[in-house]
Amino acid sequence: MNIAYWIAAGPLALFYFYAGTLKVIRSRDQLRPMMAWVDRIPLPALRALGAVEILGATGLILPPLTGIAPSLAPAAAIGLVLLQTGAIAVHLTGEDRRIALNTGLLATAALTSWLATGL
Repeated sequence: MNIAYWIAAGPLALFYFYAGTLKVIRSRDQLRPMMAWVDRIPLPALRALGAVEILGATGLILPPLTGIAPSLAPAAAIGLVLLQTGAIAVHLTGEDRRIALNTGLLATAALTSWLATGL
């Protein structure tokens, strides 16, 4: 189970760390080509969303790696499941109905949550 966790959690954490960093440091104009929905939420909320993604990625990696509070890993994965549930809702209520990536991330985060319980 430990190897399966790292196979699922590693790429998931890399994705969220990258996406969160982009949301924190880039301007709305720079994000618009990748994320059509950025104009629908306030900039502070976008920055906070990026920070949550970075914290979620950190929560997937550091607790199991260090052995300090490993119960935070399933909590981080559940948080990412909830985040993607909200993301799918945002996509479906707007003009952008492409949710394939969000569905894949949701499934991977759910799998990671389940795998993290066996750490």
